[in-house]
Amino acid sequence: MILEMKVPSPGESITEVEIAQWLVADGDYVEKDQAIAEVDSDKATLELPAEESGIITLKAEEGDAVGVGEVVCLIDTSASRPAGDDKVKSSAAKETATAPTSEKKTAPATDTKPTETAKTYASGSPSPAARKILEEKEIAASAVKGTGRDGRITKEDAMNAVPSMGSPTGGKRGETRTKLSMLRRKVAERLVAAKNETAMLTTFNEVDMSAIFELRSSYKETFKEKHDVSLGFMSFFTKAVIRALQLFPAVNSMIDGKDMITYDFCDISIAVSGPKGLMVPIIRNAENLTFRGIEAEVKRLAIRAREGQITVDEMTGGTFTISNGGVFGSMLSTPIINPPQSGILGMHNIVERPVVKDGVVAIAPIMYLALSYDHRIIDGKESVSFLVAVKEALENPVEHLMDGNVEKALEL
Repeated sequence: MILEMKVPSPGESITEVEIAQWLVADGDYVEKDQAIAEVDSDKATLELPAEESGIITLKAEEGDAVGVGEVVCLIDTSASRPAGDDKVKSSAAKETATAPTSEKKTAPATDTKPTETAKTYASGSPSPAARKILEEKEIAASAVKGTGRDGRITKEDAMNAVPSMGSPTGGKRGETRTKLSMLRRKVAERLVAAKNETAMLTTFNEVDMSAIFELRSSYKETFKEKHDVSLGFMSFFTKAVIRALQLFPAVNSMIDGKDMITYDFCDISIAVSGPKGLMVPIIRNAENLTFRGIEAEVKRLAIRAREGQITVDEMTGGTFTISNGGVFGSMLSTPIINPPQSGILGMHNIVERPVVKDGVVAIAPIMYLALSYDHRIIDGKESVSFLVAVKEALENPVEHLMDGNVEKALEL
């Protein structure tokens, strides 16, 4: 019996996917539920499992865009398992299938003239096509190093040559063209849409992280021993954002046509870096979580993102986003809104800077914050007040985030 395997729907509103990688070769014997391919949707990378055991025939190539419901491979369920080591066969089949492509990519560039003609040129002299290009560029042949047979200057050498401007010539000027994944193309579309379709504005502030540093220094070891998770900065920032969203609900809103939708819950999107690019999983109902709960959820989502296991559902929704560019060394940036949300908070690196405290110059760990917001529904007063509320909570976390009881808040 021949089974047609069709592309399943990875989520609502997704109509096509892209074959990112086949994990098996044409003619392999596959087991039921074995991962046979990785497919990219515009939101995540998913594995495609075999629906039955049998011999597989591939009907799509890597890089092909296929619609949901289209046939991508056939499985002959009546075929028996081949004798011998199947894994070796699969590996050999893949090597055979990819060998011609590899040879094509690594083959050195050579002139298309017959060998006999090539030998008539002196070492280092240009071919006719190369000579014409060099004359147009006004570059002497002696200034170009040939890569052709016997050191002859090829057409490619001439095209890559640049006129001397006080620096060496003949350096490498190659380029590599790589097809963008469906996920990256969708991210690009959404970022451009956010810039074009929202009245985006960014306001900045700075926060003295001394109080949080002191809390983490005093309690991080006990916190980790008790909860098996580190006491990081994300729980403090998430708590501070939730407090500010509750004080200024317009920031926890979004536009839907002619309506403004305001949420009474806080689904906080956190930007994390994954193997396929930026992922934005969501901490659901973060307002109900403790410091321990937030840190545990951040850790879980970060691991799933790094291992490529994030699902579409885990990235769908969200009412506000927190992005931490500081982990990569960013001092200041203007984060782009994650539509249809109306606000995003950018965290940055923490640097010791001179500040004035009680009329005296002191050194303190300072972080710059940036709030980008949609000015269509969030006024300047609300945006600035929101960011000030975040600053207040971070500079006095015991009072604003822990109700004056640190050990109770950290569940120690």
